[in-house]
Amino acid sequence: MKFKLSEAIEILERTPNMLDVFLTGLSGQWTNGREGEGTWNAKEVVLHLIEGERSNWIPRLQFILIEGDKEAFPAFDRFAHLQNNEVPLEQALLTFKQLRAENIETLKHLISSEDLLEQTGYHPAFGTVKVRELISTWAVHDLTHISQIVRIMAESYRADVGPWVEYLGILKKDQ
Repeated sequence: MKFKLSEAIEILERTPNMLDVFLTGLSGQWTNGREGEGTWNAKEVVLHLIEGERSNWIPRLQFILIEGDKEAFPAFDRFAHLQNNEVPLEQALLTFKQLRAENIETLKHLISSEDLLEQTGYHPAFGTVKVRELISTWAVHDLTHISQIVRIMAESYRADVGPWVEYLGILKKDQ
């Protein structure tokens, strides 16, 4: 599959609704579980996605479109969301949905031609990156965190599935 902006947007548009349907109304047993020490629960993953909407994807895209690769765009603090963890999950999901809708509109406005997808910027750790790579990463980042939430929830029943653990790939530690 070769990158197409419209296909990346298909994922970006669906993630907030998918998480809302999947997580709203679940007991804390499901949403507060963790895969282990030092890992995030479902709400913390949503808060991380919010932080990305505020200070990662669109700000970096704007920086690349304005500055190019003359200087590195600002680093993203992947753990900033852990400093303000008091917001209820349902409120976090609503905030994520609103921010994502705004950011998709901004994305559509900023990328007015296919040529802009090849514009380069400078990542503080990776060096030269393309707009296309940034947007691809945004979509795959969503999929990564959806997978993470599902793994966290499956982990809650690890001890309860008994011998069937052998057939449940999501509970295999080496996968």
